Amino acid sequence: MAAIDSFGIDRLRTRLSKSAVILTPDTEGYQESLVRWSDTGRKEAGIVVQPVGYEDVSTVVRWATEHSIDIAVKGGGHSTAGTSSSEGGLVIDLSRMKHVSVDAAEKTIRVQGGATWKEVDEAGAAHGLATVGGTVNHTGVGGLTLGGGYGWLSGQYGLTIDNLLSAKVVLADGSQVSASPTQSQDLFWGLRGAGYNFGVVVEFKFQAYDQSPLVYSGVLAFPPEQLEKVVEVLNSGLANPDARSGAMCIITQAPDGSGPMIVVICFYNGTHEEGEARFADLLALTPILNTLGMIPYSELNTLQNPQATYGDRKSFKGVFYEPPLDTNFIRGVFDDFVAKVNSDKDLIPSAIILEFIDMRKICEVPLSQTAFASRNMTQNGILVMRWSDASKDLDHRNWAREAQKKWKTELDARKRNSLHKNDVPQYINYAEPGDSLVDNIYGANLARLQEIKAYYDPRNIFHKMHPIPLPATGTLEK
Repeated sequence: MAAIDSFGIDRLRTRLSKSAVILTPDTEGYQESLVRWSDTGRKEAGIVVQPVGYEDVSTVVRWATEHSIDIAVKGGGHSTAGTSSSEGGLVIDLSRMKHVSVDAAEKTIRVQGGATWKEVDEAGAAHGLATVGGTVNHTGVGGLTLGGGYGWLSGQYGLTIDNLLSAKVVLADGSQVSASPTQSQDLFWGLRGAGYNFGVVVEFKFQAYDQSPLVYSGVLAFPPEQLEKVVEVLNSGLANPDARSGAMCIITQAPDGSGPMIVVICFYNGTHEEGEARFADLLALTPILNTLGMIPYSELNTLQNPQATYGDRKSFKGVFYEPPLDTNFIRGVFDDFVAKVNSDKDLIPSAIILEFIDMRKICEVPLSQTAFASRNMTQNGILVMRWSDASKDLDHRNWAREAQKKWKTELDARKRNSLHKNDVPQYINYAEPGDSLVDNIYGANLARLQEIKAYYDPRNIFHKMHPIPLPATGTLEK
């Protein structure tokens, strides 16, 4: 990678709009621009550019390619592996491009590439609308969307990409294209599940839906001895699905440090009476904490925020299971996790988050319709390790990898007795780059993705997040 000289930066400055910001190690605001959700994602960039318009993004991409400078794109900055950062290279920081506009008549939402789901949730709610967004509202719209996107509304409307109507993209040569079912269809196909590989998406257009201002949601907490009963009830919910309902089961430490607890976030897109009936069996277990009630929809995706705060060192390890989740297996997982946390109190903020989502709508979409490779009934989860001591990075990550492997072993054993074909069980947004438990995260879609990659980004400019290996030969016919 070429060094970044001051003369080159001065030339770039003259080509950008006056409101765009350039930050280098010797300028005010540079250190703040390096902050990421996890300290493990922080890298010392050679230059950070904060564009304010699509032409700025085109200019920056052209400049970087002309000078052979490594490019990273930062939206929400939630990658624990540092894919939104570049050591010594260029970061295109989209944080000044976060405008959201709603067409209430058309029921669509346009979102700039630097927005977070907070802006989308609040803008939509102001018009009685919502789309499928992330379950932590300070997550970036771009990263979640380009990898598929699960949310509380997935049971009703599918993945975030299933509600993506179009996108504006700055390609590796700096040109701007629109991708949709009628424009650059091959690119539009690839964006939906492998989108980080093709360019900088500067605008998304989503389908939105009428949404009641209030939904039934909140948190239940249970003592550890009720783990099996809680999981049995949640398994029953998957066996008797309701598209308007979803839940997350979280193994974590009590806020007062008194020990482990089981937290369940419940959601029902309906009335208080309907929600209470849906979760009656959980309520019958007499939780030690119960905050369930009617809350504004725009607050739904804040329920994990108290735990998913910025700071510390973090590692994501995606886990997955074929329902019903085996209660003996999860008890073993719980015991191993608690023993690990007890061995180092620095790990107390860590958690295991397991999703219980109605997958039927997601599975209605044929696997070949988008690049997203894991449309199946497998449920997702995350092992979130969080600590502060950098000297423990290798130890904690190695432990997490071994814990993750146990989930894969359990799934493989269950698959032998299952009718569900499940070649790619791992959700790509929960798989740290280079650390996936599957050999090919793109499954049967890889060959087509390689052709699209070779056409739109033959020099592999965009390679940070689950890079698509370029084919040895072959070209894409448009």
